[in-house]
Amino acid sequence: MSGLPSPISELRSTACIRERCGRVLDAGLHDRLAHFAVDLSQMREAVEVTKRLTLERYPDLRVPAHSRFAHFDAGGQSRMAEVHRMLEALSPQDRARALIDLVMVSVLIDAGAGTAWRYVEPSSGIRLASSEGLAVASLHWVKSGALSLRREPFQVDAECLLALDEVEVRQAFQVGEGNPLVGVDGRTRLLRKLGEVVEQRPDLFGPRLRPGGFLDPLLSGPDKKLGAKAILCAILEGLSPIWPLRRSIGGIPLGDVWPHWAAGGVGPSKGLVPFHKLSQWLTYSLLGPLGVAGFEITDLEGLTGLAEYRNGGLFVDTGVLVPRNVDITASSHAVGSELVVEWRALTVALLDRLANDLRRELGIDAARLPLGSVLEGGTWAAGRALARQLRPGGEPPIRVISDGTVF
Repeated sequence: MSGLPSPISELRSTACIRERCGRVLDAGLHDRLAHFAVDLSQMREAVEVTKRLTLERYPDLRVPAHSRFAHFDAGGQSRMAEVHRMLEALSPQDRARALIDLVMVSVLIDAGAGTAWRYVEPSSGIRLASSEGLAVASLHWVKSGALSLRREPFQVDAECLLALDEVEVRQAFQVGEGNPLVGVDGRTRLLRKLGEVVEQRPDLFGPRLRPGGFLDPLLSGPDKKLGAKAILCAILEGLSPIWPLRRSIGGIPLGDVWPHWAAGGVGPSKGLVPFHKLSQWLTYSLLGPLGVAGFEITDLEGLTGLAEYRNGGLFVDTGVLVPRNVDITASSHAVGSELVVEWRALTVALLDRLANDLRRELGIDAARLPLGSVLEGGTWAAGRALARQLRPGGEPPIRVISDGTVF
């Protein structure tokens, strides 16, 4: 990281995410934004629905961090219990590598699926949509050994990722004329690029040529404590080449970073808002596997909220964010449009405020309910529940045109 240009390092920091998103919120509080008015008097409603769902789902308030692993048990099926049984003969380190293989693939294909797509689990017949459907489909894909040279369950090899084509992805996710999945080509390219990075960066992914090798350099460290922000930094550095080249500084892709006039800043990073949604989602999701390997994760509050449509939908559907015209909710918008960037930035900043208000309501502190647990308890579930109540199919209040690589 030390050799990177300072604007790159800046835009990869969670401090910059919070600062730039905070500036967009400040513009909103001064009624200067083009697309949304901000009504903090409605924050109480957002807190209440989040509190209710958190207590329903976790009455003891022992809320895990938001992660991909919760989605693997969608539909009331204990799939992860079976996974752990299949891996129990392995060493803790090899179990962790297998879980990292699984979660890296699953998170990187976890952009919006579109409203028409469904996955029917062959063993149970359960029909799943959205993020849970993508999770369960990817679980069965990795479990089948289809991404392993030796057809080993829960092993993903770089060579298989490099050779991946859209036909295989369509088969794994049951995509067809009557079951369209948004962004199949983008997801396929993302996984192929993951294989390329794993093959080319043994310093970050170890000599095993698999995503789970991300564990290996960490094992050589001086102790078993890892900071969450340090994990994110390693992910952002290692996975930087996989993102589409939307914008760059010095030839280095910036990833999930977008322009907004209220962002502030100076120099090459001026006017840019970083989010790194999938990378932070991956960081939250790696906490469990790293725990299996014996690591203690610190600095959980260093990560930010996730700038995606369930968290953002919560604020729109509770009236905290008020669209300035009907076209905002009536049409679809490009992911890089000023409107969507504005919505995402406001979401990140408001999640920090909601988390503080929720903790006060519950009488607990950030140590017991870190931001990742607020998301899990939480805001993501509340956003989904409101969407299902208010719109057919649970569509978000604002529709985003996705290429399968953002959210």
